[in-house]
Order: sequence, then C-alpha cells, then structure tokens
Amino acid sequence: MDPVRNPYAPGAGQRPPELAGRGRELDVFDIVLERIARGRPERSLMLTGLRGVGKTVLLNTLRSQAINRLWGSGKIEARPDQSLRRPIAAALHMAVRELAPRHRAPERIDAFLGVLKAFAQRGAPTGRGGAAPKLRDRWQPGIDVPAASGRADSGDIEIDLVELLTDAASVASDVGTGVAIFIDEMQDLGPEDVSALCAACHELSQLGAPLIVVGAGLPHLPAVLSAAKSYSERLFRYQRIDRLDRIAADHALCAPAEREDVEYEAKALDLLYEKSGGYPYFVQAYGKATWDHAPRSPITPADVRVAAPEAEAELAVGFFGSRFERATPAEREYMRAMATLSLVEAETDGGGRDDMDAAVPTSEIARALGRKPASLSPARDALIKKGLIYSGERGTVAFTVPHFGRYLRTQPV
Repeated sequence: MDPVRNPYAPGAGQRPPELAGRGRELDVFDIVLERIARGRPERSLMLTGLRGVGKTVLLNTLRSQAINRLWGSGKIEARPDQSLRRPIAAALHMAVRELAPRHRAPERIDAFLGVLKAFAQRGAPTGRGGAAPKLRDRWQPGIDVPAASGRADSGDIEIDLVELLTDAASVASDVGTGVAIFIDEMQDLGPEDVSALCAACHELSQLGAPLIVVGAGLPHLPAVLSAAKSYSERLFRYQRIDRLDRIAADHALCAPAEREDVEYEAKALDLLYEKSGGYPYFVQAYGKATWDHAPRSPITPADVRVAAPEAEAELAVGFFGSRFERATPAEREYMRAMATLSLVEAETDGGGRDDMDAAVPTSEIARALGRKPASLSPARDALIKKGLIYSGERGTVAFTVPHFGRYLRTQPV
C-alpha cells in the first residue's frame, strides 16, 4: 500500500490520527472547565501512567479543550535540574497574553505583568558555591513594564507562587474565564517546587479562583506530591492512564485505515493486539510497519508477521535501546536482575500471552545479585532519577517503560 498515505504516527507526544480510549478523560475535563466557569469548586488534575501510554498527547488535547473555551493556557515540561520559577513564568506570560485582548483595563494586565516580571527575576543571584548563575537562571522575560515590588518577589518560591497564581486567576476572572497551566513530566520537579505548587493549588481551591494545574507524570507522581504536602491526596483529582482495551486498540487502528479505504482481517487485529499489548505507542508503531509491508487491503495476519520484526527493531533502537544506553554497567546489571524477577505471564484479550513486568522487591534483586541491599542503593536511585524505574510502594521497583523487561530478556549479557 502507498506509504505516503500511511496514517499512523508513532512519535513522542505526537497525536495519533485517532485518539481512541480517552473519551472519559476528555469528558471529565470538560465538566471541570464548565464547573469552574460557573464558579463551582473543582480540583486540579493529575494524569499518571507508564511511558508510551499517551500522557503527553492527552495533556495537549486537554489544553486544546481549554483554548477552545477561551481560557488562557500555558504548558511546561519539568526538568530535574531546573527550577520551576522560569518555566512557569513563561507559561503564565503566554496565558495572560491570550486573555489580554479581551480585557477592558490594560492597566490591570500591565500590573500583573509587573508582578510576573518580579517573580521571574527573583531567582538565586548566584550559582552553586557562589559561581555565576547559569544562562537559564539569568533569563529575563520579554515584558516591557517595570517589575513590581512587594508582590511575588520574596525569594521564597512557595509564597511567591501563591501570590502569582492568585493574581493570574484574578485577571482571568475579570474576563469571565480561567487559566490552565499544563505540566508534563511533573515527577521531575524539585521538592521545594512541588511543595510550592501544592500550596498554591490549595490556596486557589479555597478561594474558588479560576485557575487549575493539569499535571502528567509517572506512576509514582502521587507519592511525590504526598511527600511534599500530606493533603495533596485530597487536593488533586488523579486519573491513571493505562493501555487501551481491545475495543479501543482496534478502533485506533481501524478508524484511520477506513478513511483510506483499507480494512483489517479480524485475525490480523488479534495479532496486532498481542504484539502491542494495547500500549498506544506500540499500537502506532506496529500499525505503521504493517501498513508499509501490506501489499493490499484487507491487511492479513501474514502482513503483521512480516512487519513485526521491523517494528520491533525500531522500538529496540528508539524506544528501548536509547534508554538502555543511558544506564551505567552497574545500573544495567540492576535492570537485568529486575527483568528476570519481574516476568509475569498474562492472557491478553486477543487470546495470546503477553509478558507483563510486575513490581519487584528490592530485597529480591539484592539476593539475585548476591549483594547487600544498601550497596545497590546508588544504582537504584540513579535509575529512578533517569526515569527508567520507579518505586510505587516502599521496598519495590518497577520499569517506567512497558515491555522493557521483555526487551532486556532478549538482549545478550
């Protein structure tokens, strides 16, 4: 079939041609936006899940919903080595610029921009050990008004963020709308920034202010938030984003194909679900490879079998291999032990069997490697920091990437 017409999109954060299986999340967010517009109390939203389940795609789609309702919006991606101050200032600057044309009092916009500029500039004056600050810490917002004084400029991120978000919500309230800040990879925020964000959301919820935060992160994000503020368990609405069920996975493949007058045989869909496990990224990867190899419609199981090695080779390099290469020899040894211990055989909806990686007790990993648990802590902590594993419960670890254990079990030592 014509590869130019191939509808599938296996890219990082790239929206698939058919956003299947996420209708509930979209409906929930529509209700949240409408309730806030009517002055009803609502909680900010946290999306959690493994890599490859479409959290970033969903985050972008939710942002589009907010924009369609004329909300001000901004999006950032958290980084482990970066303070929240700069990126959230840039996101709010974008959000308020979207609201400014509809505001009847330009001086109110200028007053907020003065506060925003003060907030952005109030970072650490020097780097570590008294060294000159890095370029990113010397960043200045493109705001023509002078920086305000006495508001969001204390230097305490928790105090400043509460004041800044409160003022942003007030501007949105003036035009009868709201502000939504979207934060991807939220588990990578530093402890102080997480605490400040929780405090700000808590204050906004008490005031009934029209500003919400929508975060996306790995499965241990709730634990990160809870460690910062005990009340975070009640502060946010948590939604677990998981792999697609069989109906949704079939729809993700069939709907875009039908628009190109292409069909799948039922057994081809069985095999594709078995191969992909229903993970959205894998559904797109196998769908794209199968389309390119199929000579004609309908697509058959034989087409899937011929294409599968190419899809798996691409995943091995781009999705799995790139992550494996980031690990040191000691960290790779740790993950190999995890892969061996985590194997669970589970029936898939397609009738085959799917390798599932269960959480593994760290004590079992130490026993398998013949080491004391304390001696493996540096490797474990480094892997968590690199986003390759996570600890959902105390004393256990699991892979952040679906099928990563299966990939490791096929690699030579």
